[in-house]
Amino acid sequence: MTQSIPPLLILGVGILTVIGMILVLRVNAFLALITAALLVSFLSPLETSAPGGVVLNQVERVAAALGDVAGKIGIVIALAAIIGKCMMDSGAADRIVRACLGLLGEKRAPAALLMSGYILGVPVFFDTVFYLLVPLARSLWKQTRRNYVMYILAIAAGGVITHTLVPPTPGPLLMAEILNIDLGTMIVVGGLIGIPTAVVGLIASRLLDRWLALPMRPLPGEMSAEPLDDAHLPPLLVSALPIFLPVLLISGNTVAKTVADSSPGEAWSTAAGVMALVGNANFALLLSAAVAMATLVRQRGLKLTQLAQATEEALMSGGVIILITAAGGAFGAMLRVAGVGSAIQQSLGEGGQATGLVLLATGFIVASVMKVAQGSGTVSMITTAGMLAAMNPTPEVLGFHPVYLATAIGSGSVVGSWMNDSGFWVVARMSGFTEVETLKSWTVVLVLLGLTGFGLSMLLATTLPLV
Repeated sequence: MTQSIPPLLILGVGILTVIGMILVLRVNAFLALITAALLVSFLSPLETSAPGGVVLNQVERVAAALGDVAGKIGIVIALAAIIGKCMMDSGAADRIVRACLGLLGEKRAPAALLMSGYILGVPVFFDTVFYLLVPLARSLWKQTRRNYVMYILAIAAGGVITHTLVPPTPGPLLMAEILNIDLGTMIVVGGLIGIPTAVVGLIASRLLDRWLALPMRPLPGEMSAEPLDDAHLPPLLVSALPIFLPVLLISGNTVAKTVADSSPGEAWSTAAGVMALVGNANFALLLSAAVAMATLVRQRGLKLTQLAQATEEALMSGGVIILITAAGGAFGAMLRVAGVGSAIQQSLGEGGQATGLVLLATGFIVASVMKVAQGSGTVSMITTAGMLAAMNPTPEVLGFHPVYLATAIGSGSVVGSWMNDSGFWVVARMSGFTEVETLKSWTVVLVLLGLTGFGLSMLLATTLPLV
């Protein structure tokens, strides 16, 4: 069947459907994305899209695409949710925060809060990271009577950066899957861009603190729960193991594969095969989850039924994320079926790295517009990545590794947080800021973080293309 509707018109219809349903009709992101995927599928030509030459109808191919994405990312997201929950309940997250504060001291408390948010943002969702750390910011203000805005923004900056650039959080994880990026490469490059971006966030937090100079205000119904004594927290090494174990295994898999490819030999080939097993994201996160669960049982003396209840709560929140990310992947797959990629490529023309840099800018801008329009950074990332993946952004097309396209999109998804973003309200309500104060502080610092991440992506794409 020939294409009768222009691909770019189909793209516009799909994006408007997502934005309209989420922003105007207030529909759940999963329903909006799956509806847009079905609409794009109905507007696109049928094609042979399954093994054996079976032609799937418009609904079947959406379901097949959703199942394919869910099969690839479902286990990792579910396990990451369990790890985060267990680290919170066992006191492991609290131990990491106290260690950062102890390492840097009270005078460098903003840097310690930033570091804590940065580390905890890898396995724990941003909202949870902020809930965990904001009491420390309030406690520090009570001791120092200054720098409250800087404390709050340092926490937010650290947590947001890894949430948008480093797997296994859903957005970076699915971008790596959609753009065919090795997970270890995504972790390393995301972290590499994230560190200087975090430094910029800390500097911006200090400047905004001087500009606004807001005091801490009491929260409605605020409870003054006593923090746990250090003796009731797990050791630092045990606390940090669920975070660093999967990072080391996944990164080790990438290194072993690279060395084996450049140094042929039976020994390296065997080592690469072993690392491919233990460094698989699903297996690495399973080991990490086991460590986190064992730590929770040991520290809190839970019975197996209580442990099961805790993991069930984590899986309920993780299930929602899986559905949204899978629906976003299905939407991107239908855009590829519609021929959006080739249409965009023709409009941009050829040109090696110049075309690649145009795509970086396109990804950043589209992700920013999507974030402003519908509020969710994760939806912004997966929708933009799906759109650009439709034009097959290989290293040959871009002139550099596609990981930089992912980091540019992730940086764009940070920009534009306002009243339609749940993170905006988490920061506003938990910090005691008014809406206007949150716009002047949180929204401004996120714009600076996004622009910094994008600038670093552009710089590294030209100076360190990794091809």
